[in-house]
Amino acid sequence: MPESVRLYASVGPQLTHYEVNVDDATLTRRATVSLPASVHYAWPHASRKYLYVASSNSASGIGGFVGDKHHVNALRIDDTTGALTPHGAPIALPTRPIHMTSDIPSHHLLVAFSNPSGLKVYRVNPDISPGAEIVQHEAIDPGIYAHQIRVSLDNRLAILVTRGHDAAAGKPEEPGALKVFRYEDGLLTGEVSVAPGGGYGFGPRHLDFHPTRPWVYVSLERQNRLDMFALDGDRLSAEPLFSKGTLAEPGNIRGRQVAGTIHVHPNGRFVYVANRASSTVGEGPERVFAGGENTLAVFAIDPATGEPSPIQHVDTHGIHCRTFHIDPSGRLLVAAHIIGLPVREGVVRTVPACLSLFRISDDGKPDFVRKYDIDVGNQQMFWMGMV
Repeated sequence: MPESVRLYASVGPQLTHYEVNVDDATLTRRATVSLPASVHYAWPHASRKYLYVASSNSASGIGGFVGDKHHVNALRIDDTTGALTPHGAPIALPTRPIHMTSDIPSHHLLVAFSNPSGLKVYRVNPDISPGAEIVQHEAIDPGIYAHQIRVSLDNRLAILVTRGHDAAAGKPEEPGALKVFRYEDGLLTGEVSVAPGGGYGFGPRHLDFHPTRPWVYVSLERQNRLDMFALDGDRLSAEPLFSKGTLAEPGNIRGRQVAGTIHVHPNGRFVYVANRASSTVGEGPERVFAGGENTLAVFAIDPATGEPSPIQHVDTHGIHCRTFHIDPSGRLLVAAHIIGLPVREGVVRTVPACLSLFRISDDGKPDFVRKYDIDVGNQQMFWMGMV
């Protein structure tokens, strides 16, 4: 029988389940559940039988609406159908969560907050529902504009990715950093800040770990760059061993152009970085997409050194791919685009928000198969992932 996995994608507070046929590269829409507010991130329990969902009614970014509903909910994944149902009581968060993960055995949840920057750890109860906050014994410096938190595959380190800000509106640049903690049973200790050049010209957004080697791949949002750092026990190298640009045309930037999500292929031979563009030009209702690269940058990983070398830039067939995911077999990649925009191509047409499906060949290169347009209305398809 064809292999199938579960895909979940959010539009505002609605989280929809899609059955994925990996062999045919197709999606079949199933049921939708509602969260207390717009979904900002989700992470599966280690058993893959539950999904933790962080939601908030605050606007994304800086300077938008500040809400009063911020939660983590647990949803049970039906073994047979993949349907989601509420599990236990939600926990309240202090402000809008930007990212969430669990430690490797899913004994704790780690939640990152961007504005103000912060990091908190919560216990997972014996019944798998989210529980109380763990009081930390040491103060945490959360850097400037945290954007992701991950736990190393050996469960010994937690790394908070803090992006910083470009100079703008008369304000100087604010530096980015990787905040590295020793991690044990919910406690974060011994924080070390890895910030090449003092963090100036260093704006990391997301990282991913190589599945078998001590290599950490980091996407630099503000520099459109991929950096590779090395792990040596509990230490992360102070400087990247390799740095590579992510754009096919770095000299042809037409609006805000930024790097995004990063994933290492399950076989450890390739790494993928999303390039995102969604700026508009024009006046009022006549505004259209300004152009730019909405692509996946594909890199082959040298098995001896970990060096990433670019082998492909592939169009994602949508605007602003905020999240993408590779199925566990490594054969299918799905890219989710948060919004639709008018595009002028002789005449003006609208490119809608969509889920784009790619087959991944043995050489690591994604080959576009089809896309599913998604009506997001005045919301955004902010998160998507496969379990």
